Amino acid sequence: MDYLEIEFSLFPNEEYVQDVLSAELGAIGFESFLPSESGLVAYCPINVYDEKNLKELLERFPVEAKINYNLKLVKAQNWNEEWEKHYFEPIVIENKCVIRSSFHTQVPVCEYDILIDPRMSFGTGHHETTSLMLAAMLHMDLHGKALLDMGCGTAVLAILGAMKGAKPVLGIDIDEWAYNNALDNIALNGCNEIELKQGGAELLKGLHFDVIFANINRNILLADMHSYTACLSSGAELYMSGFYKEDILIIEAKANELGMKMVSFEEKNNWVAVKTVKK
Repeated sequence: MDYLEIEFSLFPNEEYVQDVLSAELGAIGFESFLPSESGLVAYCPINVYDEKNLKELLERFPVEAKINYNLKLVKAQNWNEEWEKHYFEPIVIENKCVIRSSFHTQVPVCEYDILIDPRMSFGTGHHETTSLMLAAMLHMDLHGKALLDMGCGTAVLAILGAMKGAKPVLGIDIDEWAYNNALDNIALNGCNEIELKQGGAELLKGLHFDVIFANINRNILLADMHSYTACLSSGAELYMSGFYKEDILIIEAKANELGMKMVSFEEKNNWVAVKTVKK
């Protein structure tokens, strides 16, 4: 698949501006993001990119900043090599789980050792939302629980869930590239019991889970939360991330409307993960 690489020059070039821009771009089809000296480099499938959507996004950008950008075509290539050269380093969560790629050899020994070759898919564990969800999972007893990783990306959450004894485990992503990447990562980790589907919330009809992890973005969560809660019985849990602390109130209000109760949240650099329970 060919991509557009867009280099954004940010003024000021601050991490909070990069984070907000990444979240906004993710909502219009951008898939991966790398920090750069001038700001942010973002990648979007060429068949998804819409110049009008990008310009409208920048016009209504919620943070005071000046943003310039340049585009170039990136032909299909070995994305693992690109990540190895430019960005992806092993990450350790809670001293219990290490996430690395197949090209890493010097890594800490942890209880859970997860191989992720990310290609262009989101979810290596470096982003605050992914690390928050992983940390939550590490503190849970998932043995024998039916688990859904909604918007699974690289399938890192599904893989950790399977390693912790969840069964059955289902991962869903609407993006074909993410779906294929998730298949590869599941095979890399020998977690062949994980089922993977390509699509959206429409695939959830008639299914049941004990715990759902949905790391997407605020707008999709609000639109699809009814589909998630319909899969849960009383006492079942829904964990959501992909939004900021200031979005908690609107997420909580929607959860309450659907018969869910927000129990707690964790924050990292203003990104949050919330735990809700079916009443």
